[in-house]
Amino acid sequence: MEPVPTSFHLGPLTFHTYGFGLAIAMYVAYRYGEHRLKQRGIPTEHFASFTITLIVVALIGARVAHVLTNLGLYSSHPLKVFAVWQGGLASFGALAAAIPVGWVLARRWWLETGLMAFADALIPAVVLGWAIGRFLGPQFMVGGGGHETHQWFGMRYAGQEGRRVPVPLIQGLEDAALLGLLLFVEKRAASRGPGLVTGVALIIWGIVRALDERLLLGQEGWTGSIGVQIAGLVMALCGVVIVLRVPRSAKTPVSN
Repeated sequence: MEPVPTSFHLGPLTFHTYGFGLAIAMYVAYRYGEHRLKQRGIPTEHFASFTITLIVVALIGARVAHVLTNLGLYSSHPLKVFAVWQGGLASFGALAAAIPVGWVLARRWWLETGLMAFADALIPAVVLGWAIGRFLGPQFMVGGGGHETHQWFGMRYAGQEGRRVPVPLIQGLEDAALLGLLLFVEKRAASRGPGLVTGVALIIWGIVRALDERLLLGQEGWTGSIGVQIAGLVMALCGVVIVLRVPRSAKTPVSN
């Protein structure tokens, strides 16, 4: 099987499939997040500005984290720092940059909405976007595959020798399964207080991401890979703390 295409042409214009796929993922996540906010009666007048700000901040954070964990490459080829069309975005870098900014904006524009209730409304949309992004983003970038393999499911990726574990497809399926689980938890535990969906998402995503890095992507002795594994476990621990703080049932107002 030939490497998956990393770009396509429309007349004189060249479009990099990696970025195009991420744009689709972001738009779908935005629309689904807006829908979920409206379902819960949460105002959406600032949601477009909120989303655009977080996308920009997340992309910068993701790129900075990728460059810092691959300084050997970029110190020798500094101009490649800006070659985002060749891939190279670190998930935890995006989260580290976006979470504090999102918290500040949520306190500014949705002060009357509890932070955990706001997060519960948006987390499934983020996971949906992440699933689509894995299918349509890293799957079509340079060096998007995992470890080399000789198994039947191996695929060829541009910039990598031999057949590779199709990690983007695996992670896309993982995120799709997580979305299904979150919607199930949300429906079955509707009487619980806010935070359960967020906590479960952090636990599952953190553990799975750490395992993916350990088993499918990471290289022994690579500090960036070790950092991703640690970050995944820290995220899972934060999720455990949130779940433990969720009350067993939400108080229902008593009508006179």
